Amino acid sequence: MSPSAVGALVGLLAGGGVLLVVWSIRGRRITLDQRLAPYLRPRRTTSGLLRAPSARSPFPTVERVIAPVMADGVRLVARIGSPAADLKARLVRAGRPETVEQFRAGQVVWGALGLAAGLGLALVLATTRGSSPVVLAVLVALAGLTGALARDWALTRQVRAREARMLAEMPTVAELLALAVGAGEGAAGALERVVRSTHGELSRELGRTLADTRAGAPLTLALDRLADRTGLPALSRFAEAVSVAIERGTPLADVLRAQAQDVREEGRRALMEAGGRKEVQMMVPVVFLILPVTVLFAVFPSAVVLQVGL
Repeated sequence: MSPSAVGALVGLLAGGGVLLVVWSIRGRRITLDQRLAPYLRPRRTTSGLLRAPSARSPFPTVERVIAPVMADGVRLVARIGSPAADLKARLVRAGRPETVEQFRAGQVVWGALGLAAGLGLALVLATTRGSSPVVLAVLVALAGLTGALARDWALTRQVRAREARMLAEMPTVAELLALAVGAGEGAAGALERVVRSTHGELSRELGRTLADTRAGAPLTLALDRLADRTGLPALSRFAEAVSVAIERGTPLADVLRAQAQDVREEGRRALMEAGGRKEVQMMVPVVFLILPVTVLFAVFPSAVVLQVGL
């Protein structure tokens, strides 16, 4: 190949390379949106280390299909169920860490199970007895509504059971606090000792109160938060009495023993009232079952003798 041809080939390749570089640069030109994106991007207000890891579903397609239906169900349950503020307070009083939205989602699931049970019962009635479709539709709707409301009812029972356990534990905890204070411990030290040595619902709540004090909150404020979380009048009086004793410098051990005695007296009164109500309820089988049978045994022989004599 002649030198002129080689030079022409090199020049052609160089020109092609320059054109390729220019084309790639023009193709990767930064647009106005890309220039403004760093200034308009929302910044994180919290550290990424504090965010909870997101749990990914093993069935993302099913999750995307069910998510709109679940959202509509949550909105429907929110309309017919308890208010959000009341539900949030009951969740706190029950000691459950879930949010209102999670509880509503659980209600939707319970409602779906109720609908499934009602649909199965409706199919059985339709095939065996040939019931009316309107009656069967009402039955299915009532079954779904019952399933959604049953979760709310179960939460109410859980709140009452937890409050009963806390009231049962309160005299013992108050006596232990009084013993710790009488031995020379301060209020915070007595709380820490009792939380370490006891187990139960009230101990866990006192642990949260102790955590608030370690976070920098005054003990009186932490006790007020305890009373607000539980909603029990006895614990509210306990927190108020301890706060007043700390602020005024009155003997804390005497206050704790008095609170324990008051709770025991209140429990005794509640037990007597429950016994009175049960006594009235016990009269129902006596009057309507045992007494008629007794009268029948007394009257039947006389009736037989009269019939034979006649």
